[in-house]
Amino acid sequence: MKPLNLFSHKMNGVQLGAMKPIIKTLAVRVRDKHASVLNRMAFDANQVWNAANAYSDEFSWVPVPEVGYINCGTSAFELMKDLKGIRKERGMIIDSTAVQEVIAVHAKARKQFKKNKLNWRCSGDAKKALGWVPFKSGAAKWVNGQIRYAGLYFKVWDSYGLSQFDLRSGCFSQDSRGRWYFNIVVHVDVDIRPAAGGQIGIDLGLKTTATCSNGDTLARQDCYRNSEAKLGLAQRDRDKKRVKAIHAKIKSRRKDAIHKFSNKLVKENRLIVVGNVSASGLAKTKMAKSVLDAGWAMLKTQLEYKSIATQGVFIEVNESYTTQACSCCSCISASSPKGRTGLRIRAWTCA
Repeated sequence: MKPLNLFSHKMNGVQLGAMKPIIKTLAVRVRDKHASVLNRMAFDANQVWNAANAYSDEFSWVPVPEVGYINCGTSAFELMKDLKGIRKERGMIIDSTAVQEVIAVHAKARKQFKKNKLNWRCSGDAKKALGWVPFKSGAAKWVNGQIRYAGLYFKVWDSYGLSQFDLRSGCFSQDSRGRWYFNIVVHVDVDIRPAAGGQIGIDLGLKTTATCSNGDTLARQDCYRNSEAKLGLAQRDRDKKRVKAIHAKIKSRRKDAIHKFSNKLVKENRLIVVGNVSASGLAKTKMAKSVLDAGWAMLKTQLEYKSIATQGVFIEVNESYTTQACSCCSCISASSPKGRTGLRIRAWTCA
């Protein structure tokens, strides 16, 4: 009997080396002149969310004679029937698919968090929610070099060539600086031939963000620390616009470095193994600033979805006691020297 080969010449009936469509989400920036219209649409979407919130909170508890009130919840279908006339009643400019999608997302979130009522979406003041206008497949179309949605046309900086894709579902979203983006789900043909290399293990750290078993490293970027002085000055001057711009620049620098590193690893390796170090747990310690600046979660997320896209394998393993166990016999010997838990001793002879 031949051993199982994870990288056989065929996978799921698809010949390796052929082109296979995968689902991707593309994001392009919308021209700033459309901000006022999109802000109005975001206000409408928030009103639908809040109306669904009020209905679900009020009608989830059903009275039963001789029993009392039972929490039966409200489904997205029931809310859509109750709110089917909300667009006409409130003079909304979003289309019906946006109303349906907001209600569907609201119902999904209620089910996830096991609540009848979620947080309200505010459209003003300090608690203002970032703009969000979802829509279903077919609601947005590419017409004459522009996005047509709800009878309106939106110009975008088309960096992907959207005319060559079949636009599906998506949303308009706003970032912290008030800039709007058009996010759309598309099918992209990719070469499913697996990576040319072999296997690699990655150790995440703070002095060096990532150290690979083949010697490759992702150096510590210090994206936040290098901009900390400018950020502090802007915060003391209460220049909110400048503060948001600096934060966006920090995020872009970190994202660019991690993208370049993860692309290189995925192209050269079929199997990628990473330790399950918890960034959220370490963020509660005195190392929080360095941990959050390293971007471990972003790196692991990128490695995972890029490995899937190239038919590779990404594994996250438990790395408990790996700094203490012998690399040959995997035992924690009683004769090993003191200080190994604190990483002061990196090598010793196992008994």
